[in-house]
Amino acid sequence: MSQVFYFIKRLFSYSGNILYLNLFGMGLVSFLEGLGILLLVPMISYSAIINIDLGGFKFLKFLNFLQDFPKIQALVFILGFYISLVLVQNLIQRNLSIRNVRITQGFIRQLRLETYNDLLKANWEFYTKERKADLINVMTMELARVSGGIIQFLLLLASLVFTCIQILIALWLSIKLTIVVLLSGCILAIFSRRFIRQSKLLGTKTSILAQEYLGGITDQLNGIKEIKSNTLEDSRLLWLNFLTKGMIEEQIEYIKLKTTSQIFYKISSACLIAIFIFICVLIFDLQPEQFLLILIIFSRLWPRITEIQSSMEQIATSVPAFKALIDLQKRCKQAAEINDETIYKNIKPLGIEKGIECREVFFRYNRNEGKYALQNINLMIPINCMTAIVGPSGAGKSTLIDLLMGLNKPEHGNILVDGILLAEENLLSLRRLVSYVPQEPFLFNVSIRENLLLIAPNSSDKQIWEALEFSAAAEFVKNLPMGLDTIVGDRGIRLSGGERQRLVLARAILRKPSVLVLDEATSALDSENESKIQEALEKLKGTMTIIVIAHRLSTIRNADQVIVLDQGEIIQQGQFNQLASEKRGVFSSLLRKQMGISV
Repeated sequence: MSQVFYFIKRLFSYSGNILYLNLFGMGLVSFLEGLGILLLVPMISYSAIINIDLGGFKFLKFLNFLQDFPKIQALVFILGFYISLVLVQNLIQRNLSIRNVRITQGFIRQLRLETYNDLLKANWEFYTKERKADLINVMTMELARVSGGIIQFLLLLASLVFTCIQILIALWLSIKLTIVVLLSGCILAIFSRRFIRQSKLLGTKTSILAQEYLGGITDQLNGIKEIKSNTLEDSRLLWLNFLTKGMIEEQIEYIKLKTTSQIFYKISSACLIAIFIFICVLIFDLQPEQFLLILIIFSRLWPRITEIQSSMEQIATSVPAFKALIDLQKRCKQAAEINDETIYKNIKPLGIEKGIECREVFFRYNRNEGKYALQNINLMIPINCMTAIVGPSGAGKSTLIDLLMGLNKPEHGNILVDGILLAEENLLSLRRLVSYVPQEPFLFNVSIRENLLLIAPNSSDKQIWEALEFSAAAEFVKNLPMGLDTIVGDRGIRLSGGERQRLVLARAILRKPSVLVLDEATSALDSENESKIQEALEKLKGTMTIIVIAHRLSTIRNADQVIVLDQGEIIQQGQFNQLASEKRGVFSSLLRKQMGISV
């Protein structure tokens, strides 16, 4: 339960004095309810249902003046006073409920923002190791369970405050009987610990099943094209059938536990009440009016005791969700890309005057593995020139790009910008100068205009259309029914691969970067549009630094330098024609295979 108390401390810290004021309000509500119960004595007396001597109740001395009034008038006064108490009690309760919701929902919102902030600031390596569906599960289902657990804790607090006030009133009426009942409650609590432990185990099972469900559904919807094209519908349905059967069994197990505990509490309560009445009548020889009052108090108190037990079971069920949230926040903080938060608030402008350099760079994704993804990388990417990176699949081209953008850090060696080490202080400044176009273009499920403005919010329509013209996307956008306001669908599914790629390229250009990184940015384009973009890139040469990962070697003929990677090492470096003339080189071999010519 330490995870729960961790968040409860933070809840009190978040709410400040308001939550303490609410606790006082809960006590006041409980006191008013207790006072209303005590008024049952004069109500019964003045209604002549039972003849009760009010003199035996010292706490009713303030009503002595009513003895000078006719019984009907006194009864009307007491009933009016009782109704007023109930009204005040419920108005306070309403106010407390609203403020509790405001506090809990505000705190959950803060947790969501805080966790998402931690996720956004985690490094790229973190995302290469974590399954995104698991992160979504914590941000949605587990956070919802945390919210439920916190609400249950506040309900538990309310029940505890009510119980304490009612116990104080009961002690005032009869210390001996109250002690008997409290001892009985303690015995009940000891036996109920078993239900709390089982609830915690069921909560763990719920978390695992929810994680498997959300992870599986997310993966399969992302790969729905593969499922349909390979007729995998039956096998996927079989998987869901098996998983949902487990979810049903888990819910049945939970209901069995809950109903068992309720039966236990009700039977135990009945037995204890029977014992209580026996003791009252035969041992303590209470007066009828005292017995009636104490019986009414405990008849209202016992349901609250069972509520406390039920709340504790609910909180125990949500403990795994609290733990999952804490673990995720801890992993995110350990993987924080930048540890100094002030850097995010004070990003200094950076201008590249010479270029980006790699010195003796070594990198591997798993340090327990012997093989490096990149090794002994030494290169200089000069400003305002086009640098092409080529090589067979798995050579390390995209890994090198990730290092140059600071997404990954070298295990050995350094990345330098104008001779200055790329580190936390200037990492964000560098990224503001870079526009990246990935091989698999990603668009958000909003309009084309919104997708473009994400990267350059202050761009005018004129600038947007200029960027679309550059990427050979203007014509197809104009032909869309809604033009720039066309919704592109999930990941841009309503557009073709080539259209998505052109829009992402337009978005990159709209930012007016100093460094443009193209990771196979023309791979999904037809020859005509590819040719147009090559011409546009030619016009950009000399105005910005262009880094291109290319599989189609014909597209990099005009590159200022070509870097050839193979098995994580630079094996050739030079101009296009120079490398093409080296007949035994890897570049020449790749060129012959693609173009079917002898060089």
